Amino acid sequence: QVRLVESGGGLVQPGGSLRLSCAASGTIFSLNPMRWYRQAPGKQRELVAAITSGGRTNYADLVKGRFTIARGNAKNTVYLQMTSLKPEDTGVYYCNADLTGIGFWGQGIQVTVFS
Repeated sequence: QVRLVESGGGLVQPGGSLRLSCAASGTIFSLNPMRWYRQAPGKQRELVAAITSGGRTNYADLVKGRFTIARGNAKNTVYLQMTSLKPEDTGVYYCNADLTGIGFWGQGIQVTVFS
């Protein structure tokens, strides 16, 4: 069973930065693509960023230029570097990845941007 574990969330002031990490276990195969979603209170979960095994990325318009997704050197790891954070970036951030068309989710990690 593939397991995704997020880390790196927390509290930050507007304009600050955070780096989220996601590490997968339970498979020897490459997860592709790997994605970050977020869910704000009372809102639907939304895609934030995605990256393929070849390094192709795409971002939600709301985070373009502020967030960067990257795969780690370790197999099946992915990072989300978040800069210039805004209060509206607050939410639970989830790591998501596909293996042969089956999607797996992490448990989520809280990011709170507060004044």
